[in-house]
Parts: sequence; C-alpha cells; structure tokens
Amino acid sequence: MAIRPKLVPMFCALAVAAGAAAWTPDELLRVKSVGDVQVSPDGRRVAFTVLRHSVKDSREPRGQIWVARADGSDAFQLTRGEKSAGSPRWSPDGRWIGFLRENAGHTNIWRIRASGGEAEPLTKTKAGVAGFKWSNGGRWIAYGAPLEPAADEERKQREKEDWQVVDSAFGHSRIWVIPAEADVEGKREPRLLTAQEFHVAGAFGGGWMDWSPDDRRIVFSHMPRPRFDDWRKTDISEIEVEIGRLRTVACTDAAEDSPLYSPDGRWIAYRASDVPPHWGITFRILIAPASGGAPRPLAQTYNEEPAMIGWNADSSGVIVLETRGTSHALYLLPLEGRPVAIYNPGEGSFAGVTLNRSRSTLGLALQGSAAPPEPFLSPVHQVAPRQVTRVNENLPQAPLGKTSVVRWKSSDDFEVEGLLTYPAGYKEGTRCPLLVISHGGPPMAFTQTFIGSPGSYPIASFAERGYAVLRSNVRGSTGYGKAFRYANYGDWGGGDFRDMMAGVDHVIALGVADPERLGIMGWSYGGFMTAWAITQTHRFKAASIGAPVTDLVSLNGTADMATFVPDYFGGESWEKLDAYIRHSPVFQAKGVTTPALMQHGTLDTVVPLAQGQEFYNALVRQGVEARMLLYPRSGHGLRESKFVLQSMQENLAWFDKYLAVERPAARR
Repeated sequence: MAIRPKLVPMFCALAVAAGAAAWTPDELLRVKSVGDVQVSPDGRRVAFTVLRHSVKDSREPRGQIWVARADGSDAFQLTRGEKSAGSPRWSPDGRWIGFLRENAGHTNIWRIRASGGEAEPLTKTKAGVAGFKWSNGGRWIAYGAPLEPAADEERKQREKEDWQVVDSAFGHSRIWVIPAEADVEGKREPRLLTAQEFHVAGAFGGGWMDWSPDDRRIVFSHMPRPRFDDWRKTDISEIEVEIGRLRTVACTDAAEDSPLYSPDGRWIAYRASDVPPHWGITFRILIAPASGGAPRPLAQTYNEEPAMIGWNADSSGVIVLETRGTSHALYLLPLEGRPVAIYNPGEGSFAGVTLNRSRSTLGLALQGSAAPPEPFLSPVHQVAPRQVTRVNENLPQAPLGKTSVVRWKSSDDFEVEGLLTYPAGYKEGTRCPLLVISHGGPPMAFTQTFIGSPGSYPIASFAERGYAVLRSNVRGSTGYGKAFRYANYGDWGGGDFRDMMAGVDHVIALGVADPERLGIMGWSYGGFMTAWAITQTHRFKAASIGAPVTDLVSLNGTADMATFVPDYFGGESWEKLDAYIRHSPVFQAKGVTTPALMQHGTLDTVVPLAQGQEFYNALVRQGVEARMLLYPRSGHGLRESKFVLQSMQENLAWFDKYLAVERPAARR
C-alpha cells in the first residue's frame, strides 16, 4: 500500500482567509523552484537546488545550492554569487559537494566542503561541461565536454569570419577524467577518454554515464551528432578507464540510454525504445550481463515510459519513475516478475528523484496544486516522503482556487482526464468565465503542480480574478498508457480537439462555466491546439497562442527535429502533402474571428518563429484583432525573469479585456 505525503498540513498557511498580498504576477515570481534533491551517502544530509526569479538582480532565474540535515535542522545556503550553481553531487566520503557553475561564459565543475567555505574550480575548460560523476572510490571525476576550441576558431570568432557550413564541424561532447585531488603542483590534468566522433549524451533527460563498482570502466550512451533529432540513434558503449579500450553494450535500431551498473557489478541496466523509435516515446528497461552477452527485458511498466532512478542495494531490481494520470509513481522492476508500486500517491506531483550512493534513501521535490515545491526525502524500503525544510514559506497569505481532478467522455467514448481550478472563493452554482489551457508535447501531461508557480499562464492569478481554469490531458498525452499516447497519430486537431471541447462542455454541464465567456491558450503543441481551435469554432472569445505549430509543411523543413512531423503523419511533407495541409491551422485560418495574443521567442529552433508569424499575418490580413510579442534571446520557452513577468501580465490583461471579469473592489 502506497503511503501518501502529508502535503496539506505542511502548507495550510496558504489557505487562510483573504488578507495581505494577492496572487499577482509579481508575487508568483517569488515562488522558488526546488530540484535535484541529493541525499548524502550516509543519508544524514540533503543537498538541493533552489531557483528564484528576480527582475532586479539578474536577467535569468538564479539557482543556488542549499544543504540541510535530514531531520530538517541546520538548513543553509551553500553557494552564493552572481552566477547560478547547480547539479550538486556528493563525494563518496560525504566531505565535498561537486557542482556546476558558469563563470566568464563557461560552465565548469567546482567543489565546496559540505559544511561550507570557499568553492574551488576543478576544471577550467572553455568548451563547457555538460555533466559529471564521482568515481565510487572518490579518486576520480568523469565529465562530459567538447574539445577545447582551437586557436584558429577563436581568431575567426574575433575577426567575424564565423560563417558556418551546415551539418559539419559538430562540437561532440566527449568523456574526460580528472583526479579529484590536485597534484603537488596544485594541478589537475584532464585526460580524454573518448576520441571517437560521436556525441556523449542521453535521450529526453535520460542518464548517460556510470562508473563500474571497481572504477575500472565507464558505461555511457552516445549519438552520432549533437542534434535534437539524433536521440533516436543513441547507443551504449563501455570504455576501460586505464587503456581506453571500447566495447559495444547496445547498438540496435532502438534508442538506448541511461546505463547503470548493478551494485554487485553483474549487470548493466538501460532503457531501450521501441523499433523504430517514435516521438510518442516508448521505453522499456533491459539488463545485459556486464561481462558481455545478450540483454533481456524486465517487465513492462504501465505507461511504457520509465525514467531510471537506480538499482536497489542488493541488485535485485531497478527503481523507475513514471507519470501516472495527473500524478507520478515509483516502481521497482525486479529481475524476475511484475513491477511493484513502491510509491503511488495519486495526488500531488514529484520530480528530481534521486537515489543516494548507499541506496538507502530517496531524494525528491514534491508539490501539489495548493502546495509549493519543497525538498523531501524517504527511506527506500518503505517510501514515505518527509519534508526537509520550507523554501517557500513566505508567500502571499491569500486564498488559492481549489483544483480538482475531473473526468469526462469524449465524442467517441474516449475517457479523458483533466484538472479544473475553480475561482478563489468559488460559490457552488455560480457560473464564471472559463479559460482552457492545452499542454505542449504532444506526449506531455498536466500534473498536480503548484498553481502559484510562475509561467506564461498564471493559474493562481486567473483564479483570483474570478476565472475557472481547465487543463485537459487529451489523447496523445502521457500518463495513460501507450495506446492513449499514440491515439493522436495522424490526427492532430481531430480526436484531441474533440476531447478538449468535450471537457469544456463537461465544465458547463457542472454549472461552473459560462458558455458565453470562454478563453483558450497554450504553448508549442498547446499553441497548435489553440490556433486550431479558433479555426474550428467561434465559441472562444479570446485566445493566447504561444510558440505555435501552425504550418506542418514548413515546420517539417525548418525545425531542428526533422523526423518529428513525419513520424506523427507517416511520411514527409512531399509524400503526405494533403494530410499536412489538412491538419495545419494556417491553412484553416479563413473566417477566424477570435482576437488572438501571440508570443514567440526569436531564437526558437524547435518551433521556428515563422510558424507564429504565418498565423499572425493570416489573422491581421483578415482584420482579426491580433497582437504579437517577440522575445529576443529566447528559444522555445521564456527564461528571463522580466519576460516571464511581462508574459503573465499580458495574458491577464488580454483575457480581462475580452471576458470582462468583475472583481471585488478590494482586489482591484
């Protein structure tokens, strides 16, 4: 039986009567993000990252590392400075914490005593470190980084001779090893292990490197090029640290990553995708004999999309994390037999799950719809998360809108789930304006995250202003099994759109939504859903469209994931032109009347800026009221604090303008 974390009592201070500050965008920006919760080898201390926005002190949110005792006492900020620090990793003896920090434009490995003090740099590469791992004995640190830029390359940059040839001169990340302690001259000379022309990395946030228990070998995943699209070609190799001899562990038509040695050294566990790999994302855990030999799969998980956390202490199984509906779950996959749910709360949301070196304790960041993110830890043998400290204790003492899980049947009897946030102080039977938010992906999902966290669509601010907010996990979402996740293949804007509209009708039938005051918004694939919706219906009185996919034909030729659309539609644009056009909002734009706010980063390579511009121009040329905001230096999401704040303010003002929410005088 899963044990649920006691979220509500810990955060009851947020659910007080209306009083001080309101949930304005400025207040939402104060909510801190917690992640990478790392428990010390002996389980007595916890290190974690705290990320905060500041429109005064920094352009982007700044992260720092905190440390606390496992009982929650003696919590303190370990790192400081104008640059962020992240990826804390305990040394095997628990004396040091290694971390990554950017300095002078280059990310390097630093270390600091766990008790505090002055940090020292361990690497000084200009190429930038992507990640690192202590050896089990603590003598060495392996890390990923490209080769140092050649002097001629630096000269070309200075003299503006920096033209580029497409698909050439890739900056492959390679594996290096340095001693943890400096030599008699105070130096640590890095040694290159992988000179091969491949890029060391994992797929979709998967792990990519591990030391063998005896520190003689390193197993790692790699892909041909450092291109987003090449995740589908990841393989796994093993290298002998002393002599550099390479051995293939997994090289098939599947994508393979996240290799981990078992504590007894007998096995290597890893993830493998289906064949061929699809963007709908399907993985299974396999184990291969560390001495060589054929792999075999462990039991398939419910969602068929496990993220590897680590082996248990006796090498009898692997712990994995999966999305499960609007929450998450942890499973143990034994070497023989079916998955065992070791933590399946059904409420709240958790991320940043880690396993300490002794495999006795889990670290995780938990949050709930009314509970801001905080660091937790739990024993592995009986998972019952316990909060370590309160990072987000000084937040507005104002009521939050209640969020409930709701379910409905779509037009073809598909069962769909979503999250409905009511206006703050909602009285049953009152109809209010409804805002619909669509998630990106498609294979993503809305989970029970804190509605007061900052983001372009400020749910707590909407609820406080009298809006209800519906977030639908339509077909194509993760968390409901493979069949559900693949149910929108070749059908964008079909069943997924009907699922969403059935959700709108369900909230109207509940007596909550005013059918005459509907708004819609979404980013990326959610931007597609929003743009598509206003080409199909006039029911929405206002829309906000973020980094939208609007023209599948041009996206197929310009995005940095060339196989994405062909995978979903069964062929290239020149092979399936009718389908590409039929499912592109820009080709359905005739007759749109809904006023639309559009937001897009100018450096977006996932959904290039032209996608948003095409749809904006289609609206303007038809006389539709449209407003488009471009965010310089921004890719597919907004990071700079001022941009996040301005984006929230723009969305609030846009929907207030068209849905005419009446607010109590005290809140104006």
